[in-house]
Amino acid sequence: MSTPELKRAHVGKRLSEYAVYNGVVYLAGQVPEVDPKADIRGQTREVLGHIDRLLAEAGSDKTRILSCQIFLTDVTDIDAMNEVWDAWVPQGNTPPRATVEAKLANPDYRIEVVVTAALG
Repeated sequence: MSTPELKRAHVGKRLSEYAVYNGVVYLAGQVPEVDPKADIRGQTREVLGHIDRLLAEAGSDKTRILSCQIFLTDVTDIDAMNEVWDAWVPQGNTPPRATVEAKLANPDYRIEVVVTAALG
């Protein structure tokens, strides 16, 4: 029996944007890069766009998300974040999700999202 291949993509000094192993894609935490000064809705839209792009590149999509962790710098942003999330996530395919308040690496970030998904 052969060992499944481990693939890493967009490998940097500190992290890879994602890894694929045994039929599962593991995304690094996605943060706003274009406009880190945007409000929570703008940052959420951007981050979800990163997730769409990376999942597609890996051979998956948002209907195949197995779990999602959302980190907010201010949990009072959850309603505004959920407005964007609810418009993005496919109904009937909403994944298990946790949302917590956390101090993020960059003080301009209002959100970071970590996703694990099955390959398509």
